[in-house]
Amino acid sequence: MAADDQKFILNGVKVLDFTQYLAGPSCTRLMAEMGADIIKVERAPIGDPTRTLPYKKNGRSGYFIQQNRGKQSLCLDFSKPETDEILHELVKHVDIIVENFGPGVMEKRGLDYASASKINPRIIMASISAFGRKGPLSHRTGYDYIAQAFAGVVHMTGYPDRPPVPVGMGIGDVGSGLHAFAGIGYALFHRDRTGRGQHIDIAMADALFHIHETNIQSYTVSDGEFEPIRTGAHHALVTPCGIFKCTGGYIAMIVAGPQWPNLCAAMGRQDVRYDPRFATQDARAENQEALIPIIEDWLQSFPDSDAAMAVLEKHRVPAGPVQTIAQAVNCEHYKARDMIRKVPDPILGEVTMPGFPIKFSDTPGAPDILAPLLGEHGPAILSERLGWDQARIDKLKADGILHMEAK
Repeated sequence: MAADDQKFILNGVKVLDFTQYLAGPSCTRLMAEMGADIIKVERAPIGDPTRTLPYKKNGRSGYFIQQNRGKQSLCLDFSKPETDEILHELVKHVDIIVENFGPGVMEKRGLDYASASKINPRIIMASISAFGRKGPLSHRTGYDYIAQAFAGVVHMTGYPDRPPVPVGMGIGDVGSGLHAFAGIGYALFHRDRTGRGQHIDIAMADALFHIHETNIQSYTVSDGEFEPIRTGAHHALVTPCGIFKCTGGYIAMIVAGPQWPNLCAAMGRQDVRYDPRFATQDARAENQEALIPIIEDWLQSFPDSDAAMAVLEKHRVPAGPVQTIAQAVNCEHYKARDMIRKVPDPILGEVTMPGFPIKFSDTPGAPDILAPLLGEHGPAILSERLGWDQARIDKLKADGILHMEAK
């Protein structure tokens, strides 16, 4: 069977997308890449606020394009009662609702899960928020850095003698979007078994708290004796584990116990391997201020990071160069894995963005999809999905309920 004839995994799955900014759109972006039919509901007059975020060219935001390809835009005036009628009708015709509004917004419009499930008992709804829809802090609004701070991520990032800093990208937003994406897949599986939809409550703070791989249990197992704190370029409990200076740049290296002899062999330093200060994992961590300069002096004996990486790779030492964004965009490995791709856009012509990170063996890659103009698909959605005639659609335009960006 030719690739064009194969069905994408989410072909035929219909999604009503009430998301904006990053967390929610990250979820529905992944679904669009897998062939889902997505109606992105936007508030008139500006739509998703990311349409105005930098970096922009010819008034078009690259940020918006990356997160919203493959979605159909329906732009409505939320102050008009007719908008709620339209949205309630659309709930009858979709499988999934995804939203990341602030607390109470969906309830106000009769579109929360309790209300939507009465309209469509098979509906699956994913709600993404900073602190979740249940709990003492569910009333709070928040964004990525706020969730990073609350989850202890900011506390663990930076140097101990300097103020804490957030991770320099939207890991809370994208991470919670990915959690919602996974949850929706399993909710669809559950619905196939039972016929029942359900509500999925995703909190950015939960998704980030879940990332702590060592910090929680190291604090509790030690009965509070060990209090995790940011340690800068190197791990507090494992050494070598961190970012090491080399000639012309930096190399990340994580050397667990079994790889310690490999690193010593690579350096040609059996004396270091058997030095009592470094003989065990605990000893290496305790004496990392002595060990790190030894490793960095060796790395800086090479003309560049590539030469050092070649020796590390030969000895199977887990390591990788710290790449700049410019280097990553031009990386042959990413190109070979289709992670650097140029996508078409009706205004910018072509945009470079990251590829789809999930590789399936038996289904094709991403469909040919574009990011929508504001309200671009409104008339078609009302006509094809709800069966409304042209006169009714024209009246919605005339009354300022249905908005469309001029092409």
